[in-house]
Amino acid sequence: MEVIVLGSAAGGGFPQWNCNAPLSKAARDGSIKTKWRTQASIAVSADGEHWLLVNASPDLRQQLLQTKSLWPRESPRHSPIDAVLLTSGEIDHVAGLLSLRESQAFTLWATPRILEILGENAIFGALNPDYVTRKSFPLDRSFEPEGKHGPLGFTVTAFPVPGKVPLFLESRNQGNLGGMPEETVGLEVTAQNGGGRFHFIPGCARMTPELKQRLKGSALVFFDGTLWQNDELVDLGISPKTGARMGHMNISGADGTIAAFADLDVKRKLFIHVNTTNPVLDEGSPQRAEIRAKGWDVAEDGMRIVL
Repeated sequence: MEVIVLGSAAGGGFPQWNCNAPLSKAARDGSIKTKWRTQASIAVSADGEHWLLVNASPDLRQQLLQTKSLWPRESPRHSPIDAVLLTSGEIDHVAGLLSLRESQAFTLWATPRILEILGENAIFGALNPDYVTRKSFPLDRSFEPEGKHGPLGFTVTAFPVPGKVPLFLESRNQGNLGGMPEETVGLEVTAQNGGGRFHFIPGCARMTPELKQRLKGSALVFFDGTLWQNDELVDLGISPKTGARMGHMNISGADGTIAAFADLDVKRKLFIHVNTTNPVLDEGSPQRAEIRAKGWDVAEDGMRIVL
């Protein structure tokens, strides 16, 4: 089973288009060692021919052009993407669906709640149902996703994680910004015939005992790396919102991700969905050195991992 990181940044990418805070500015002028990143998404395949796209980033067209494994192989039209699976209804995860509207067959997988959100927005009607089949998956039960050519050769278990309702639905949920269990999910992906297993959790508001138990001993975890500290955006004068208000754990501190993973025996740990303000993006920063000392690294666009 192969995993390709198509994008590794949070909403807006890195450097974010309108951000001129110190880190984004330094990335543009080349004064720090770093890599530019598009918005978070991965692709998974059991055979290198048929691929599952996990989340459809607003940067999807650019990501596909940069990934030869996902180029068309037949005339006049073709795509190795057999299916798309969504972990939430956030704009960062669904906007790229509109780049897949050119009469190309694939299966769209999501929870019933996320499919409901898409169904309420007429713009997603551009995904012609003659080509795009929408299917729901259960929580906490393994299933084998199918694409246009049949089963993809691995199983997926989706599970609820603490999160937040999509930004564009906050006005409807003033009393419950945490949302429903089906609105933010993580994934456990397992290759068949005794192959590898990994977890993908691009958004998580806090660690729970249930989530800790699920992640223990995992070979690979992609985990929410949005912010270094909870009040990062507040301190920079960018936003009044803390990480907790946005539905994201902070990496550092006693209540942070590094501390939460300390006793989980995860073999490889990668931060993904990293915000343009997060100092771990600077490869020479003390924060980057700290996460490496704790066994973490930062996912990069184009990274390939074989399990």
